[in-house]
Amino acid sequence: MFSPLHALSPLDGRYSEQIHALRDSFSEQALIFFRVLIEIAWLRKLSMSAEITEVRALTAAEEKFLEELLQNFSAEQAARIKTIEETTNHDVKAVEYFLKEEFAKNSLADLREWLHFGATSEDVNNLAYALMLKDGMENTLLPELEKVGVNLREKCSAWQDIAMLARTHGQPASPTTLGKAYLNFSARLTRQLAMLKKQEYLGKWNGATGNYNAHLAAFPEVNWLKISQEFVEALGLTWQPVSDQIEPHDFIAEICHGLSRINTILIHLARDTWGYIAWGYFTQEVRAGEVGSSTMPHKVNPIDFENAEGNLGLANALLTFFAEKLPITRWQRDLTDSTVLRNLGVAFGHILLSLKSLQKGLGKLKVNTGALQRDLTANPEVLAEAVQTVMRRYSLPNPYEALKELTRGKELTREVYENFVKSLAIPEEAKSGLLKLTPESYIGMAGEIVKKFLG
Repeated sequence: MFSPLHALSPLDGRYSEQIHALRDSFSEQALIFFRVLIEIAWLRKLSMSAEITEVRALTAAEEKFLEELLQNFSAEQAARIKTIEETTNHDVKAVEYFLKEEFAKNSLADLREWLHFGATSEDVNNLAYALMLKDGMENTLLPELEKVGVNLREKCSAWQDIAMLARTHGQPASPTTLGKAYLNFSARLTRQLAMLKKQEYLGKWNGATGNYNAHLAAFPEVNWLKISQEFVEALGLTWQPVSDQIEPHDFIAEICHGLSRINTILIHLARDTWGYIAWGYFTQEVRAGEVGSSTMPHKVNPIDFENAEGNLGLANALLTFFAEKLPITRWQRDLTDSTVLRNLGVAFGHILLSLKSLQKGLGKLKVNTGALQRDLTANPEVLAEAVQTVMRRYSLPNPYEALKELTRGKELTREVYENFVKSLAIPEEAKSGLLKLTPESYIGMAGEIVKKFLG
């Protein structure tokens, strides 16, 4: 019997419970279900078309049967389709034969040959994958990304006035606030999510090479463009009118690029937070029973941010490959996309894992105001920027060079700083302002920016 301990992929083994929600969108059973849904939806569309009188209307009982088949689609039925596939060696044809079996059991038997009418397997598959992506995005990934966004906004608000030494090139720099540092991530994530929510999910339904050849041969008088558009849009997708046998997959590349940008922002977040923990700006909540190191019992490692970074990197490697490979096919069709498309859920799985890890990690953070204050106090040289800028205002000679001589590569004490300011030939009001200035108060508009742009 199979055990998660035997799983080749950690998504189906170690992490199986954490990514369970994606199975309804990306599993083999999900793919089979969406194929069944599309075949049934196409038959319904034909039966409702006034131009195709050869396909009779469905009775209320038949409509109910089809609806219940979809609502109650089971693992056993999916397994039956896989059994048929062992003979057909064709996954979409197996779906068609399964439905013919089901139709043979009731009054739908006379409509069996209208299943898959005029369609190529790629008509079914492109719509199935579009629906899978849409389902996985809207029901699982976007809600989890929104949770991270809410968490970040709460942190920004709570930390908006907590002064923090900034570091550019890893060196002490003009102070900011902890809230402003995290607003940078929040604002970037919000913008990318807004674009992702506008993403179209495209689908085509136009036959073997995209020209409705068979459709027109059977029914030359029918407006197949109109029927195709109505059918695709009724599924909640955007109609793709121009294609060869396969939908070009450009929209999948757009999704992959959008997710990759979000992942990159979150990698940045994970790395910076890891660094702040290393600096002692954050401590982490200690949870009973957890072990930080097998040999060093004192350690509380930032493992949630490390896990998130690793999974986001894995996801981006896949997403980049998908975006580069899927829009390319040889001539009108080859099958190199088939096995690749089956791995879309793998990328989503790694993203979902990372989002859960980020949520967990952010939930453990506790601000260490003592460490923040110590770093600010220990680096009064960051006030050099303010002093030389005020000197510029009052036209003192060589202000930058004077502060460079005073501070660069040297330890600047508060006493040295104050004596220098007192020596300046500037108005007393300006001098008083500089003398009152401290690293923790030298934060510019950081707090106001958080309040204004947090959203």
